[in-house]
Amino acid sequence: MTGRRPRLVSAAAGDALAAALSDLRVQLELPDGFDPAVTDEAEAAARDVPAAPSAELADLRDIEFLTIDPQGSRDLDQALHLRRTRSGGILHYAIADVPAFVTPEGAVDAAARARGETLYAVDGTIPLHPRVLSEGAASLLPGQDRRAFVWRFDLDERAEPARVTLTRAVVRSRRQWSYPEAQQAIEQNTAPDSLAALRWFGVERAKREQERGGASLNSPEIEVVATDGGYELRRRATLALEDWNAQVSLLAGMAAAKIMIDGGIGILRTMPAADDEDVAVFRAQTVALGNPWPVGVGYGQYLRTLHGADAKTLAIRDAATRLFRGAGYTAFDGQVPADTVQSAIAAPYTHTTAPLRRLVDRWTLVVCEALANGREVPAWARESLPELPKIMGRSNGLAGRLDAASIDRVEAAVLHGREGQVFRGVVLGRRNGGARVQLTGPLVTVVVAGVAAEPGTTVEVRLQRADIASGEITLVPAAGGAPAE
Repeated sequence: MTGRRPRLVSAAAGDALAAALSDLRVQLELPDGFDPAVTDEAEAAARDVPAAPSAELADLRDIEFLTIDPQGSRDLDQALHLRRTRSGGILHYAIADVPAFVTPEGAVDAAARARGETLYAVDGTIPLHPRVLSEGAASLLPGQDRRAFVWRFDLDERAEPARVTLTRAVVRSRRQWSYPEAQQAIEQNTAPDSLAALRWFGVERAKREQERGGASLNSPEIEVVATDGGYELRRRATLALEDWNAQVSLLAGMAAAKIMIDGGIGILRTMPAADDEDVAVFRAQTVALGNPWPVGVGYGQYLRTLHGADAKTLAIRDAATRLFRGAGYTAFDGQVPADTVQSAIAAPYTHTTAPLRRLVDRWTLVVCEALANGREVPAWARESLPELPKIMGRSNGLAGRLDAASIDRVEAAVLHGREGQVFRGVVLGRRNGGARVQLTGPLVTVVVAGVAAEPGTTVEVRLQRADIASGEITLVPAAGGAPAE
């Protein structure tokens, strides 16, 4: 890949893009604000719900929690504290106590069920809950007493949990870290002990994941970044700390799944294993691309060997996406499902760590806390569990359509005005009688009809059309003309 800085959207194209993104919200019927009844109820909860220790809320404010999030985040779902011990470590993981602020079947609850999750649009977020809660009273902001569900994991030297508890409590985060500054502090040995210990935890948990046969694509992200001139597309490599922090969430999700399976009630995040045909096709593609997947090596272990953004690696990662399909939610009450495994994680798993931004997590926290402490699951949670797979499936689908359509329009804006130019690109894979091609600069990916080259091949294509309003881009195989950029 060229590594050339992505092209900024021009001022004129930026205006057209802003209009296109606004129109997209209308086309997808995205919610615009909250009804007054929802806002009033949220403001009352933010004002009236206490965050003080009581018979029901343990006082854990002496634990020096910290948060790690993208720069500028205000909806802080999780805070952690990790202490090394001679035999391993003790991890406290606090999750925002959203159920305390949401009355079952009330106005806020109804609005959240209608939305399902926070939507991340290019031109701004559409929150699951009113911001007075999601970025205020329920968020684990630093220096504030906050209600939380607190997981405690007593870990051995392999970072495996020997004992797990879940308690409703009052906590106080000491500091909000961004990923870059936390990574830098760890590398410069200036991080507090709790943050520095994440290296040990993350490395050990990654080893356990590999032993289970878990897998992740770990692909560099191509993200849309707002700039003074509009938007641009950038490739962003994942920081090591992000992977280590993700392992904390995975551990909590696996612990929650075990509690629900043992208790015979809950909701799991499942994904079937790839079928034999897809596995065989992928293995053949790795051979054709010159980086064979060895027999006897798990696909997760093989995917961990893929580094960089060279043409063949990009093509292999694209082909591997066929192995990560069919994720969904499975609710149960009494009869535990026959298949409880999320195949990419290679273990039973559920979503439980982002209740400010994802509806289902509110249920998993309430169910798990009741089961973990020997109490009956609240009736409202038990009775509404069967509704969740449909709600989350609908919201996941909407989020996917929004993301894809937004990227299409940004890509069109980046290319607009360059009609007739020739670009180099990498063939990622065959699609619909053509090929899926990622340009080397700017970072645009388009299906190009008439390209018959093999995956991993560098090709030249000419831009015919880039329509910002629809996000439609037409590229054709180049034959002569202006030189490729």
